[in-house]
Amino acid sequence: MAFNAAADHSGKDTLPLVVDLDGTLLKTDLLYEALFLLLGVKPLDAIRSVFSLRGGKAAFKASLADSAVLDLHSLPMDEEVLALIRKARAGGRPVYLASASDRRYVEALAAHVGLFDGIFASDGAVNLGGSAKAKVLTEAFGAGGYDYIGNDTVDLPVWSSARTAYVADPRPGLLKAARQVAQDVRPLTPRPRNLGHYLRAVRVHQWLKNLLILVPGLAAHVTDPAAYGVALLALLSFSLCASSVYLLNDLLDLRNDRGHATKRNRPFAAGTLPLIHGFWLFPALLAASLLLALLVSPLFLAVLAAYYTLTLGYSLWIKRLMMLDVVVLAGLYGIRVVAGSAAFAVPLSEWLIAFCIFLFLSLALVKRAAELVSRQNAGRGDPAGRGYRLIDLPVLEMLASASGFVAVLVLALYINSPDVARLYAHAQMLWAGCLILMYWVGRILVLTHRGEMHDDPVVFAATDRNSLVCCGLLVLVVLASSIPGAAL
Repeated sequence: MAFNAAADHSGKDTLPLVVDLDGTLLKTDLLYEALFLLLGVKPLDAIRSVFSLRGGKAAFKASLADSAVLDLHSLPMDEEVLALIRKARAGGRPVYLASASDRRYVEALAAHVGLFDGIFASDGAVNLGGSAKAKVLTEAFGAGGYDYIGNDTVDLPVWSSARTAYVADPRPGLLKAARQVAQDVRPLTPRPRNLGHYLRAVRVHQWLKNLLILVPGLAAHVTDPAAYGVALLALLSFSLCASSVYLLNDLLDLRNDRGHATKRNRPFAAGTLPLIHGFWLFPALLAASLLLALLVSPLFLAVLAAYYTLTLGYSLWIKRLMMLDVVVLAGLYGIRVVAGSAAFAVPLSEWLIAFCIFLFLSLALVKRAAELVSRQNAGRGDPAGRGYRLIDLPVLEMLASASGFVAVLVLALYINSPDVARLYAHAQMLWAGCLILMYWVGRILVLTHRGEMHDDPVVFAATDRNSLVCCGLLVLVVLASSIPGAAL
């Protein structure tokens, strides 16, 4: 532990202000930051670090710090705590950073902030939290010889030996406990945290993509209400599974998200929600999803397991590989249609499979191109954690265009196939669908090139007025052309 003594005989308040780090100065936790970073880039190192827990929490934190290099400059900080620190320094008070995080992280962050006279931290042998921190600070400054800013029940022993207990992000239960151990308790402003933040974290708006599960039933002209009841159960199961994946992906990709123009505002990247909440929430959602899948069918459960496995591989590795990432991303769109086939217990036609392959590949390429356009317009360099450079943008746009219009070609060939003549009373009307799809694909490509594609293209299609009109017109065309019981 390192600190500098302070002495002042002017009568001013010169008692040291001691500031906790994780959850107090930072709106995140360095232990989870390091763990998720390693799981994302060096999963074997993360597993090895877990085994170091046999030597205690301090050894575990030291093991993580050995392998995980955190971007301390991008970590979200509490501006109110920073204001207290600056006020204390302006008044001539010494300020110290005291944390149970590994010493190397604490020293680096203190140097980055540049407002501290010294630090106290875990050293690989002693985990400086709770009673251990209280003991060290009391030895350094005496009982009641310092003020302390903390944010958790683990800080109760420290508050009990401090003169003033500042409670960052106060919650009713924590405030009550703090007032039982400290006489002077001063709560700071609670950080906004509500159901909306959790819904945003699980990306409920992305559930719109899972409406693709209904496509096989609609294409097969299924009319049985019970079948749609099962399909809706499948849709909910798939949505919970997808949300579990989104949460895990956000936790593994915190560093890259904070460097993104819009992703930096996601609840975990911005520090709005504690990382520990995500740590428990993603397996809970997955468990609920699997339980619902068991009620659908064994085949649907197998498809869901394949989706989760493929998505996990995408999050951990594939998303960094040029072109393979968009092929897999297209597959992740398409597997929803396969899941719908399993839920409705109807076969997929070869035409529908071919159409989905090219359309979803186009949308996956649009997604990557939109990311590059956003960085280019913002004057940023090549994206981190991806296999693309800004100079790749024209190629991606070309490939997206080619794949999108091949999907239109597949539809045209289908309309001209013998199957259509047998299944549709007025097959010639389906050519209007080609025109509508040509317009929609072209418009998506132009909007992406302009930098106006700010979301997942499937979600964009489900919320964009023009896209919804196109969808409605396509439905009318199919209804006007089809025979009851026909299948696409």
